[in-house]
Amino acid sequence: MRIISGFLKGKKILQPKDLYTRPLKDMVKESIFNIISHSNKFNVSIKNSNILDLFSGVGSFGIECLSREAKKVFFVENYANVLPVLKTNLTKLGLNENSKIFEFDIENKENLNIFDTKFDIIFLDPPFKTKNCNQLILNIFEKNLLEKNGIIVIHRHKNENEILSDSFKIFEEKKYGLSKIFFLGLH
Repeated sequence: MRIISGFLKGKKILQPKDLYTRPLKDMVKESIFNIISHSNKFNVSIKNSNILDLFSGVGSFGIECLSREAKKVFFVENYANVLPVLKTNLTKLGLNENSKIFEFDIENKENLNIFDTKFDIIFLDPPFKTKNCNQLILNIFEKNLLEKNGIIVIHRHKNENEILSDSFKIFEEKKYGLSKIFFLGLH
């Protein structure tokens, strides 16, 4: 897996050695960034933005954002087998200054209290076995973590039917192989 664009373009991102981590495929990642950059359905920029990367794994989404000059990326991951890979990736690429790792379960609503920043982009990439992200999305809404014009990008299995809160509207939905991507914003 490589970084697609920005000042780290072409640099390699280390992958986990276990089979339980499902890294974001390059094709899907590239499509997400193309939609963010070129959509006329929402207006958000990666450059100088604050990003929250939930279930971040090895950090490929957040690292791509940093390469494209995001101001700060907060990575949230609690899977012990992937955390060393995430830390190594950030250190090896020289990204520790503009990033912070939080090692806790994001599905525990109280853990969201740690954030005193509003985010321009929130990326959710939970394990495909996680059945519904609606409660987490509601928690994000209740904690007021999303900027007014911000977006939430959700990566799910193509057959998963999310039940989303009326507080959000779906700007766009795309399918790629086994993946489905939602782009959400506030009503």
